Amino acid sequence: MSKTEAISLTKRGMLPPSSCNSLMDRSESLKRDSVMSNGTAKVRGSLERKKSKSFKEGESYSSWLITEAPGSIAAVRREQVAAQQALRKLKIAHYGRSKSTINFTSSKVVPLLHPNPNPHPQRCSFLTPTSDPIYVAYHDEEWGVPVHDDKTLFELLTLSGAQVGSDWTSTLRKRHDYRKAFMEFEAEAVAKLTEKEMNAISIEYKIEMSKVRGVVENATKIVEIKKAFGSLEKYLWGFVNHKPISTNYKLGHKIPVKTSKSESISKDMVRRGFRFVGPTVVHSFMQAAGLTNDHLITCCRHIPCTVLATNP
Repeated sequence: MSKTEAISLTKRGMLPPSSCNSLMDRSESLKRDSVMSNGTAKVRGSLERKKSKSFKEGESYSSWLITEAPGSIAAVRREQVAAQQALRKLKIAHYGRSKSTINFTSSKVVPLLHPNPNPHPQRCSFLTPTSDPIYVAYHDEEWGVPVHDDKTLFELLTLSGAQVGSDWTSTLRKRHDYRKAFMEFEAEAVAKLTEKEMNAISIEYKIEMSKVRGVVENATKIVEIKKAFGSLEKYLWGFVNHKPISTNYKLGHKIPVKTSKSESISKDMVRRGFRFVGPTVVHSFMQAAGLTNDHLITCCRHIPCTVLATNP
């Protein structure tokens, strides 16, 4: 019997007031029991859903402990990734023409003497977050920087020819082997290598024999250039009036693989007997030696290389 029906019967005199109160109390009690029962069921259902997401069969611990708690597998993995990223940044910052001052096999990290003010500089678009640190360092420290030393010019000319059919990253990894094989690119010494010595170099340093011969022949021509012009630097830089070419490319695909200038230099070098000096190789060499500054205008290295061009 509902509360309304009980009140109605009491007014008509069909039900005593005491009985009416008893029925009303019993009705309220049933409603409370019903509400509590429904609430308990909802809470239980919610807990079951959470348990199904956070727990596996037979486990009695929270998934939060697996992924977030100190010492967990995920926490250790995050620390390892952070350490690898820090080590990669150190390699990028210290690899280049100068000898590294860090022992990368050591677990102790030495802070940089001159930290980069911008930890995430914008570079040319051909570099990506997955680019090899050696290649990134080459871009940051050498590409577009004017070079006037004959030995370094000979080295960069050799590396530019060596990367044909390969890539710059692989060639840069063998850079120290090239230096050892060709006497630190002392042209006069390389020009005197015999056939037997060239064959030994090819076997020891795993350099194609045709490329070894090409380097030796180029060394011979450099010796002749020095006699005619005084230095390799005067010969090469004379093609650009001893002033680097500064470009203003906004997009990476706009950077050419060869130009009319590289074609004219290539033509003259081929005429003089140089090998591996096609227009594309010569343009790559010009970029490496700073005869041209092809950094994108959005790249962090564009302005510094431009300043070096005007104030060597």
